[in-house]
Amino acid sequence: MVVPASLRPRALRLIRLLSRPGFHLFLTGLLMVLGFVLAHRLSERSGREQLSALSTERLELYASNLAAELGRHASLPSLLAIAPTLQALMQAPDDAAARRAASQMLARVNVRAGTHQLFVADAQGQVLSASEVLTPPARLAEALAQGRTHFFAADPNTGSTDFYLLHPLRQASQNSGVIVVRFNLAPLEATWIDLGLRSQNERILIADDQDVVIMSSVQAWKYAVLGHADPSRRQALQASARYPQAIGPDLDLPVSLEVHQGQQVSLPPPGAKAMLAQQRLIVPLGLRLVALSDLTEVRQRAQLAAWGGAAFGASIGLLVLYLSSRRRALRQLTRAQTELQQAHAQLEQLVDSRTAELRQTNDALKTQIAQRLQTEGELLQASKLAVLGQMSAGLSHEVNQPLTALRALARNSMRLLESGRQDAVATNLKLMDDMVERMGQITRQLKSFARKADEQVTGVVLLLDSVRNAQVLLEHRSRALGIAIEVDVPAGLRVRAEANRLEQVLVNLFGNAIDAMQNEAERRLLVRVSAQDGGARALVQVQDSGAGVGDEQLPHLFEPFFTTKPAGEGLGLGLVISAKIVNEFGGSLRARRLEHGMSFEFDLAVEAWESQDV
Repeated sequence: MVVPASLRPRALRLIRLLSRPGFHLFLTGLLMVLGFVLAHRLSERSGREQLSALSTERLELYASNLAAELGRHASLPSLLAIAPTLQALMQAPDDAAARRAASQMLARVNVRAGTHQLFVADAQGQVLSASEVLTPPARLAEALAQGRTHFFAADPNTGSTDFYLLHPLRQASQNSGVIVVRFNLAPLEATWIDLGLRSQNERILIADDQDVVIMSSVQAWKYAVLGHADPSRRQALQASARYPQAIGPDLDLPVSLEVHQGQQVSLPPPGAKAMLAQQRLIVPLGLRLVALSDLTEVRQRAQLAAWGGAAFGASIGLLVLYLSSRRRALRQLTRAQTELQQAHAQLEQLVDSRTAELRQTNDALKTQIAQRLQTEGELLQASKLAVLGQMSAGLSHEVNQPLTALRALARNSMRLLESGRQDAVATNLKLMDDMVERMGQITRQLKSFARKADEQVTGVVLLLDSVRNAQVLLEHRSRALGIAIEVDVPAGLRVRAEANRLEQVLVNLFGNAIDAMQNEAERRLLVRVSAQDGGARALVQVQDSGAGVGDEQLPHLFEPFFTTKPAGEGLGLGLVISAKIVNEFGGSLRARRLEHGMSFEFDLAVEAWESQDV
């Protein structure tokens, strides 16, 4: 394709713009946003459709369950209508004997059928005979006047919903009375409430023809009004005597929900969250069965899908950026090769004239190389001397405490030999052998402090054992000063560390604490462990009751050769070595001033908590 001369500058500018990294980064960001939005919408739409289908199936199940419960006694009134006892009562409704006989029969049938109440009323709603003494519901006269075969009413004593079945009794082709079967829906509602408590993702309610909730899996929504009810409507609902208590609060649920069509709503507590509302009309009963499904899981899946879409868009953008960068690099490489060939041709032409100059330059370079080699040798020697000085200072500091313990154990063993206590001597010798081995390990650790090792070997250590071993090394000093040591470490706490180096850290911290409390009236050392990050890490705290350090000294505690001790008593390397060891374990050593004393803290990764004391 041939580009006209007038358009070539614009084409070149467009090509340069498309080849810039900034444009590709902008394109990557745009693809991420598009992927995020599209994936979120598609996932949310799919999730809502699946949730709607599942809720529709559950609505059918609840509707079938309700219809089965209500239809269980549907044939009972018609069977009672042909009973001779009730026929005799209708022929002589004022006869006391006929009423008593009818009441006894109704009581027997009520017990056998498992209904709540059975009674016979005249055409005006006055009870003629009943399975038990009762007051007819307020809606009975209204139902008789309207010729209804059933109606719902609330129990004024319990507040539960009752269902009434009506069957007319005829005498001479005229309605002379009615048989009423009453059974309570509290067991079915209790099943829904129990289901709502077990599953917080779904709520069920039933509203009557006045849009008032008469049954619900959430007890707080009972007798609430769907939509909005003004004061006049609330007064009319309360005066209708349908409901046993004050009308509840408004539920922000649209009254005009389409059948089987999901709609997002937000309800008041205890269901204060975004939910998908669906309903099923039960036309013969004049009821609306509404299911509310929680949209939280759908939104969470949509968020995950959105981030996945963003990652996919970012991958495409980065791929385009890589291909563009690779193309640009190939062009630069080709240009460099061409320039190199031209330079090589020029060098070949000048080689003869530059031979003498190159020889002089070569001699000068040889002289500079020799001087550089000599300088590097001197620097290497100086570096070796510095490392040797660090190792010597660290060795004298770290081995001093085990040597003191060895001296005390040796003197003790001599006294035990004089008294003939061979077993105690053997125990002391075993401790001395362990300390000598520990001194060798400390020496090897000082080498790792002077230079970074290729790999640090860590394992699983019982923290309490390391604390006890550190106490043994410093037991003679703490006993001489009368220091009260309190250890609050779970016996089964296992941490990721190397046992010898962990004991080295604890010995340094214990020794510093003992030095700080030498001139104090109260000498108390506390070793405490607490959980961090949900139990994934353990915070070890070593606290003393010493004088502490000042604000100007606190920032310098972990600097090499900085010490607050008198001359000749400290080299200032203990905290530096301890901080390096803790850092290799994946933690950090920190110092914190207390009201009385200091607290040195470090954290370790936990392998297992076998005790819940922390």
